[in-house]
Amino acid sequence: MNRATAGWGSGLLGVIIFSGSLPATRIAVGGFSPLFLTSARATVAALLGAALLLALRQTRPARRDLLSLVVVACGVVVGFPLLTALALRHITAAHSVVFVGLLPLSTAIFGVVRGGERPKPAFWLFSLTGALAVAGFAFAQSGLASLKGDCLMLAAIALCGLGYAEGAVLSRRLGGWQVISWALLVSLPVMAAIALMTAPSGWTGVTTAEWLGLAYVSVFSMLVGFVFWYRGLALGGIAGVGQLQLLQPFFGLALAGLLLGEPVAPSMILVTAFVVFCVFGARRFAR
Repeated sequence: MNRATAGWGSGLLGVIIFSGSLPATRIAVGGFSPLFLTSARATVAALLGAALLLALRQTRPARRDLLSLVVVACGVVVGFPLLTALALRHITAAHSVVFVGLLPLSTAIFGVVRGGERPKPAFWLFSLTGALAVAGFAFAQSGLASLKGDCLMLAAIALCGLGYAEGAVLSRRLGGWQVISWALLVSLPVMAAIALMTAPSGWTGVTTAEWLGLAYVSVFSMLVGFVFWYRGLALGGIAGVGQLQLLQPFFGLALAGLLLGEPVAPSMILVTAFVVFCVFGARRFAR
């Protein structure tokens, strides 16, 4: 298996794992505040990451890598989880997953800036077309949308794209799971302190489903998914493999409907199908 094929396979596994993040977050914010949910998931994942680093005796990152690890932490450990948790107080999980269609464009832009990649012009045509389709759908859904929720999702997408691209560049030197583990450790002191300060006064009102939501975003969304995702980006290219995120709305919409009973409008499916078409076009011209 060549590097590109391995990268796309690993990236697809990461996308499948990430697809459960927004529905799980939607469930978890029913019992936890967005700030506690963000800090708690990062704290749990950091402890697991630290155990892996110690067990496998990984060497510490070089001093020149510390700033990049801070950028990764700000993007995917703090920024995206917190902003999406806040957004999901104003919009449904089904509506939020449509914004994931903007992630490939965000990741590709930062891949050019931070990773030095240079996709062909046709790549940008397909990426922009898919992004415009997603943005147009979001603004057209006046009955389902919230301006505040949509703006929070857009900010989350921008930070996530930066974190993905920065982490992919680091993964070429440190390895995929090592990058997210070190980034989690960098943020641990602050995240643990915030988790203690924002913990619920009582735990009896938290349902089993809400605990499971917290567990999923802590273990899978915050750690396991990144093991596959950063490896995929490093092997297959940030811009190219990043387009796999256009498949995530399909999985996310299905989970939102099955697990949360949220309505999935036919227009959502049509828009998602169109942006998936764009990913295949973009993939062809990614290099």
